[in-house]
Amino acid sequence: MRRRARSGGPQAIGDSVARELARAGGSPSGPALGDLVSAWPTAVGEAVSRNAWPARIARDGTLVVHASSSAWAFELTQLEATIRERLGAHAPRALRFVPGPLPEPAAAGAAGERRTPVAPTPAHIERAAEVARSIDSEPLREAVAKAAAASLAKAASGGEAPDPSDKLKTG
Repeated sequence: MRRRARSGGPQAIGDSVARELARAGGSPSGPALGDLVSAWPTAVGEAVSRNAWPARIARDGTLVVHASSSAWAFELTQLEATIRERLGAHAPRALRFVPGPLPEPAAAGAAGERRTPVAPTPAHIERAAEVARSIDSEPLREAVAKAAAASLAKAASGGEAPDPSDKLKTG
């Protein structure tokens, strides 16, 4: 018994794979994902790149960007034209921001290395003492004051999570 060859089988898969590889590596129809990932941090700034990252290029050439929250996705959708302008030659035909997983942030140092905490200033310590003044228990009051001073110092050093209203870097 003779087998009949399917028409379009292996060839159709080969064409699909070739199209996807061309899209990932760049093609006349749009930029490569690798180029976009490289250009992204410079184009959008540190705060945005910590909260939104290029995930994939859709078949229609739209860059799908994962955002850390729906608030970030909404805010960045409002800035699509500005972001595309800043991406310049790497700009895709459109951007779509959706909540999704982000890459792990780069380690601050070698594995196991701990960051040195920011030392509170006398102003931070004074403000923290004011906040804790109404606590009756001395050990609790001291603990709250110490934690509040550390929190104020961290916030002053830029250690807080960025706010979506910060949007894009200026410049």
